[in-house]
Amino acid sequence: VQLQASGGGFVQPGGSLRLSCAASGSTATFRGVGWFRQAPGHGRELIAAIGNDGTPTYIRSVRDRFTISRDNDKNIVWLQMDGLEPEDTAKYWCNVLKVGWGGNYEPALDRWGQGTQVTVSS
Repeated sequence: VQLQASGGGFVQPGGSLRLSCAASGSTATFRGVGWFRQAPGHGRELIAAIGNDGTPTYIRSVRDRFTISRDNDKNIVWLQMDGLEPEDTAKYWCNVLKVGWGGNYEPALDRWGQGTQVTVSS
């Protein structure tokens, strides 16, 4: 399966964006789909995930502002981002997920695609 992220852009603080992750096929054989981001000078981190049962999880800094959802029939996962802050500026990717030895979600594919840039600035 291949995944393509889109929907990024430039917004002012407090603004909103909706990212889309389109999969080339079913992601049902994986544990879920996640959104990752990498800010300048930082490593890539998982910020939101949605399991095959639809259960969402978020990191604390985005929990009350971002919403992850999915359409299994269309093989699409969205990330609605509201109340954007300059600290959200980053390149965003999606990837299918596996569960690692520690019981946490990890990216299941080594290939990442081009991602989509989100810039939040006044």
